[in-house]
Amino acid sequence: MALIVLLTAAGALLWPAVFGVIDTSWISYLLGMVMFGMGLTININDFKIVFSRPRDIIIGCIAQFTIMPSLAWCLAKLFNLPPELAIGVILVGCCPGGTSSNVITYLAGGDLPLSVGFTSISTLLAPLLTPLLTWMLAGTYVNVSIWSMFISIISVVILPIFLGFIVKYYFRDLSIKIADYLPAFSTIAITLIVAAVVSSNSSSLRTSGMLIILVVACHNILGYATGFLLGKILRLAYPKRIAICVEVGMQNSGLACSLANHHFSTMSMAAVPGAIFSVWHNISGALLARILRKY
Repeated sequence: MALIVLLTAAGALLWPAVFGVIDTSWISYLLGMVMFGMGLTININDFKIVFSRPRDIIIGCIAQFTIMPSLAWCLAKLFNLPPELAIGVILVGCCPGGTSSNVITYLAGGDLPLSVGFTSISTLLAPLLTPLLTWMLAGTYVNVSIWSMFISIISVVILPIFLGFIVKYYFRDLSIKIADYLPAFSTIAITLIVAAVVSSNSSSLRTSGMLIILVVACHNILGYATGFLLGKILRLAYPKRIAICVEVGMQNSGLACSLANHHFSTMSMAAVPGAIFSVWHNISGALLARILRKY
C-alpha cells in the first residue's frame, strides 16, 4: 500500500492534469466507503476489551486525543505555518487512530486486540472530540463550526461503519466473501483521495512541499516516540507499548482530508497535510514494525 500511494502522489504532483480527473468532491464518499468496509470487519468481541481492560483503553484514548493534537499545535507554531497548512496539520492531529495502525501493530508483534479496541473507541469518540479539539486549537486561525463538523463525522464515519456492521450481522456469508477484497478496496480509495488532493495543489506543493513533508514526518515520528515513552513510564508490557506507540502515531488522515475539503474549502492547502500523512505514515509504519519486531 505504501508504495502504491507513494507512486500515485508522485504522479499527481508531476502530471496534475491526468490525475485531476479525480475530483476533491469525491473524498467524503471514498472515505465513507472505507469506513463501511471497516464496519464489515467489526465484531462485538472487539468491544469486550473495553470492559475487560478499561485502564489500558482509557490510557490509549487519552494519549490519542492529547499527544497528537498538542504536537500538531506546537509544530504549527514552531514552523510558523501559514493558516491553511496549520489548520491541516491540526486536523490530522485531532483525528482518531487510523485502521492501518492495527496492521502495523500486528506486524510489530504488539497487542492486536488492544490496538483494535483503541481504534474502535477513538473512532466512536471522534464526532465529539475531533470538532472540539479543532475548535480549541485552530479557532485562532479560522472560524470552526463544531456542530457542522460533528454532523460531517457522523455521516462519513459513524453511519457507514454502522451500516457495515448491520450488513455483516444480517448477511454474514456475503460479508465474509467481501472481506477478502477489503484491503485492496481501501488501498484504492485512499490512493484516490491522495491523488485528488495532491493534483489539485500540485503547484503549491512544488514550492512548499518539503516544508509540509518535514512537519508531517516530525508529527508522525514524535507521536510514535511519545506514545512508546508513555507506555514505558506507565510500565506497560512491551506488546502494549507497541500498541499505544502505533495507535498514537498513525491517524485517520483520510478523515482529515475530508473535513478540510468540506469545512475549509476556501483554503485548498488545508487538505494537503492529511494527504501527505496518508503517504508518509504507511511508509514509516512499515519501517517501525520492522524495528520494533527485532526487540
